[in-house]
Amino acid sequence: MHKLNRMHKEKVQQFIAITGASEKVALQTLKNSEWHLEGAFDIFYSQPQIRTATDSRNLEELYNRYKDPYADMIMADGISLLCNDLQVDPADIVMLVVSWHMKAATMCEFSKQEFVSGLQSLGVDSMDKFRERIQFMRNELKDEQKFREIYNFAFGWAKEKGQKSLALDTAIGMWQLLFAEKQWPLVDHWCQFLQARHNKAISRDTWSQLLEFARNVDPTLANYDAEGAWPYLIDEFVEYLVENAVIQKTS
Repeated sequence: MHKLNRMHKEKVQQFIAITGASEKVALQTLKNSEWHLEGAFDIFYSQPQIRTATDSRNLEELYNRYKDPYADMIMADGISLLCNDLQVDPADIVMLVVSWHMKAATMCEFSKQEFVSGLQSLGVDSMDKFRERIQFMRNELKDEQKFREIYNFAFGWAKEKGQKSLALDTAIGMWQLLFAEKQWPLVDHWCQFLQARHNKAISRDTWSQLLEFARNVDPTLANYDAEGAWPYLIDEFVEYLVENAVIQKTS
């Protein structure tokens, strides 16, 4: 590191401390990210060939700490203990990101395969490393593509087993959690509209299309196209906003 300036040296040391990568990997990854530390983390964790090797014995110990005593999987009590060890509230959105990394099929459950593979993909084999990854996972929510993936993952993760649709109360809770990160100004109106007018489960199509609506339609609805191919529920929502004078109808 003798050719690096002080700032670059500090970033290399930080990168090594958090990822456990070699100096060579740290240098290459930081150069590829133009010395942006967060960008370097993103590159590092998205490329399996340069992830830190994990110790399978440590992973087994972590799994056994949280495993349910009566089933070969981690269930609600184990996840509560995991959150306590991570110093994270169970309702924190970062636990959704953790579940996304683990490709968890169901909320409040991790199979052994999901848990171990997820930690391996993150380069985690100790609680200290897991805690260090939390900020990285929070930052993933700021990436538009990753947010979309996490948002779409949340539908299948949150719905009841065997159901095609998502219970309304669960959907509302998930939207309030997800859009708190993206600050969609109409989210509370959307949830109130659903409770007042819909009161039915939410389909996958409505779930996915709402993100497109929130992303592409101005909160004033200035660029809303009534002839667009939105689900009927979103068109009804627009009518509700006009009826309740939340927005002014444009000619």
